[in-house]
Amino acid sequence: MVVDKSKCKICRRAGTKLFLRGDRCLSAKCAMVKRPYSPGVKAKKVRKNVSEYGKELAEKQKLKNWYYLSEKQFGNYVKDILQKRGKVEDMSLALIKKLEHRLDNVIFRIGFASSRASARQMVTHGHFWVNGKRVDIPSYETRKGDKVSIRPGSTKKAIFKENIKEDEVPSWIKYDSVKKEAEIIRDAFLEESAIPAEIASIFEFYSR
Repeated sequence: MVVDKSKCKICRRAGTKLFLRGDRCLSAKCAMVKRPYSPGVKAKKVRKNVSEYGKELAEKQKLKNWYYLSEKQFGNYVKDILQKRGKVEDMSLALIKKLEHRLDNVIFRIGFASSRASARQMVTHGHFWVNGKRVDIPSYETRKGDKVSIRPGSTKKAIFKENIKEDEVPSWIKYDSVKKEAEIIRDAFLEESAIPAEIASIFEFYSR
């Protein structure tokens, strides 16, 4: 099996697990277990005197990679929230809602995919319905009341054979194991999202 070392390096640079490689991230083979330091010849040396800009950049990179987004995609989400400064009660929560309610992230949160990268691929291949209609756009924003299900023609595929661990599905998503259907019952919570970054620093980075 070919190992995608580039994704492992992203986690090592961030200094935390971003779960970019699915089940491997939970095993003893995880690069953060074997080499919990930044890649490079001088990796084991402790970095000192990191600038404020450097800290903000690092936080931005963590969250962008956590949700498996491109620089442009992530930047657009943050800038959109910044434009609403003063109009939204909690900017951090507003950003997380946008990111968590992406269809690819919802697929990952339900447990249909072991990583957001896999979830994005599954969505683009047209394996899912939203409210009975096929949606193949990973960035599609789900809302309260939306029902997400596996397309009937895809239900017998091997990738959907494993049972969903319902106790791991976030509380804002209600999963029906019989229908293999999930319903968005409320907005995502900031605390439950367990993000690995400091959002305030990310807003500071884009406000420069």
